[in-house]
Amino acid sequence: MKLIKRTLGELQTNCYILQEGHEAIIFDPAGEPDKIISYIEKQSLKPLAILLTHSHFDHIGALEEIRQQYKAPVYVHPEEKEWLQNPELNGSLLFFGQKVTCRPAEYVVEERSYTIGPFQFDVFHTPGHSPGGVAFIFHQESILIGGDSLFREGIGRTDLPGGDIDELIHSIEKKLFLLPEEYLVYPGHGPETSIGYEKQNNPFLQ
Repeated sequence: MKLIKRTLGELQTNCYILQEGHEAIIFDPAGEPDKIISYIEKQSLKPLAILLTHSHFDHIGALEEIRQQYKAPVYVHPEEKEWLQNPELNGSLLFFGQKVTCRPAEYVVEERSYTIGPFQFDVFHTPGHSPGGVAFIFHQESILIGGDSLFREGIGRTDLPGGDIDELIHSIEKKLFLLPEEYLVYPGHGPETSIGYEKQNNPFLQ
């Protein structure tokens, strides 16, 4: 499998495209849909799904354009299924000054194992940054796509609606940190890191 990162939008949010052959999954289409579409078209990819680590506006800016272009279903945690349509909940009205709204997701994603085409992964519910935050874990590749929970030497902010610092620390220490140390972490912002590195070096988790 091949994982591609595109850093998009005003908040430099990471959108990931995981591909196996000509099939793909898109994670957090953050903005600038033309850049996402350009890569998909050049690679002749068929997106099978759009998976959201959470529903803050900077992670869904290009969602509607990508969904319409490829007819790919959207998956979101049930605690944030209303956020896509609500600019107050997804933060766009307060922080962006413009309303970001999308149609409801086709599916909810919960804490269990999934298979979509050739992709097999587990979902961990990791609330704290937002109530419906999730991490997608691909054990065969030893990677996780974790949104805004765990960053390189940092953690997600918890001062937004539904945020909770104690809940976020619990999500990281009792779920993500149970993964093997070699697992690579692909966050919603900034560079990738690893579980082992963050256990040793993250100042918020010592």
